[in-house]
Amino acid sequence: MHSGFTKALAFVLAAAICFVPATPVFANGGHGGSDTATPIKHVVVIFQENVSFDHYFATYPNATNPPGEPAFNARRGTPTVNGLTGSLLTNNPNANNTANGTNAINPFRLDRTQASTCDQGHNYGPEQQAFDGGVMDLFPSSTGVGESAFCAAAFSYGKDKGLVMGYFDGNTVTALWNYAQHFAMNDNSYGTTFGPSTPGVMNLVAGTTFPSTPSAPQAKVVPNNAGPGALVGDLDPTGDVCSAGTTVRLASPNIGDLLNSAGVTWGSFMGGFDLTVKNANGTTGCARSSPASLANAGPTADYIAHHSFFNYFTSTANFMHTRPASVLEIGNGGPANHQYDINDFFVALKAGNLPAVSFLKAIAAQDGHAGYSDPLLEQGFIVQVANSVMNSRYWEDTAIIILYDDSDGWYDHQMSPIVNPSAVLTAAAADSDQLNGPGVCGHGSPLGGIQGRCGYGPRQPFLVISPFAKKNFVDHTLTDQSSVIRFIEDNWLGGERIGGGSFDAIAGSLLNMFDFDRDRDRDREDDDSRLILNPTTGQPEHHTDKY
Repeated sequence: MHSGFTKALAFVLAAAICFVPATPVFANGGHGGSDTATPIKHVVVIFQENVSFDHYFATYPNATNPPGEPAFNARRGTPTVNGLTGSLLTNNPNANNTANGTNAINPFRLDRTQASTCDQGHNYGPEQQAFDGGVMDLFPSSTGVGESAFCAAAFSYGKDKGLVMGYFDGNTVTALWNYAQHFAMNDNSYGTTFGPSTPGVMNLVAGTTFPSTPSAPQAKVVPNNAGPGALVGDLDPTGDVCSAGTTVRLASPNIGDLLNSAGVTWGSFMGGFDLTVKNANGTTGCARSSPASLANAGPTADYIAHHSFFNYFTSTANFMHTRPASVLEIGNGGPANHQYDINDFFVALKAGNLPAVSFLKAIAAQDGHAGYSDPLLEQGFIVQVANSVMNSRYWEDTAIIILYDDSDGWYDHQMSPIVNPSAVLTAAAADSDQLNGPGVCGHGSPLGGIQGRCGYGPRQPFLVISPFAKKNFVDHTLTDQSSVIRFIEDNWLGGERIGGGSFDAIAGSLLNMFDFDRDRDRDREDDDSRLILNPTTGQPEHHTDKY
């Protein structure tokens, strides 16, 4: 946690003491009740970075358990997943495809001491090329990235572009494996489209990357007849005081707009968003930074503009990162316009003012993105959030959802169903469709006639942590990033949809990951749903589960 957190907490709590109306009035969420379709009254969405499903769960629930690493021993009856077994480990298509050259290798386990890795390639076109029409055998040549100088200086794996075939197990991503074992996980969840972080961010909150208007002509916004196109790459949001280079704005409505119209409290909590905080290393403002993963050349900026959920939309933006007037504003309308720092999430939680819907993004060093973050730094953040919620009065009606923005290009063996085709051919292959050949990704007509949104993209981890989550359960329901929107819409908004070609119209449901028929009075009495983990080891410190 940043050194500025204590100061921020004192400031915001003090402001709350000075600004307490005689009869506080809240919209749905916060202190007030809410009309929801399920017993879930609060959802906390933790949106992490750049992980494929096989990269974290390839051999779940079987861990190697070498000496000196946190052990993971699966409970009897733990279900398996659609992971790497048999010939996928020993005679993999990527090892047999000569097009991968000297990087043609089988998947291999990355040890806990190798948690810090180089970033892999994860652009729209190359990710499709790696799929090779569904054979899934061109990852080293298409998304593999050779070790950069500073990355190789920190750790040398001797794999070159074959590093993209590496995976971790429960001795490194220990917390996530423990959450999967005690709650619910989906092994059939995908990025809504192919491509890197910004399309993933837009798909999470709006279910679309169209219509995107760049500040200058930009190949990352692919054409759709005349006018604005669809975003397939990373661009900063237009207007954000921390943005740089060519920027982009999205005109579509997002889930925040729908929640505002319904009077449901919500908030976006971004690492590094508070530009008034000064870190221990003296950095502040947009340049606030923290120690990064060992494979990075040095500290990394806390705030990454092209990860900023709602600053791409004028209606929900806080371009100047204006601070909330008090803790009571959090989740409600005010100067911050629902956009806050990640520290504000913990402040609101402690003050008893948790919004009904919260979107969380860690500081960059803790978001899991290879190159500047890693699974161990990420684990500290995820466990901090989960422990804090479980130790709060909100736990009994909360669902924590953990998912990722893109796969980083890491190998995953499962071909995604192409529910939305596209046909885009540009001069740059990185911005083109490539799944079935140059300019082709799937066949048929795209949703709303919008090109440049081919999906689903790569498979990614998806977990639900909640007293209502099914226990030790693996769901196989087809879902994607926009399934989170659908859950929110169905739970708070009576099934209202965003429209305009948003993927929420076809998104799979999350309901199979929940059990709303359990004896809640008995569960509260037994306190059998909390799983308090050690943020360093990822192992349980307290759990009273009796099933």
